[in-house]
Amino acid sequence: MDANDLRGITTLIVMVAFIGVCIWAYSSKRKSRFDEASQLPFSDEETPENNKSQEKQTHE
Repeated sequence: MDANDLRGITTLIVMVAFIGVCIWAYSSKRKSRFDEASQLPFSDEETPENNKSQEKQTHE
């Protein structure tokens, strides 16, 4: 086994991992979860921590 065989095996392993991640990401089971996560930057809900930091800024 020389370096070229090792490179070929490594390439095959990385390709299989990449295909696995793509299948996982585009799985219909996770679509609702990813859709919900994609809307998080647009949510207007304020957390208690944000309210406290905003109150401190307005009082200073």
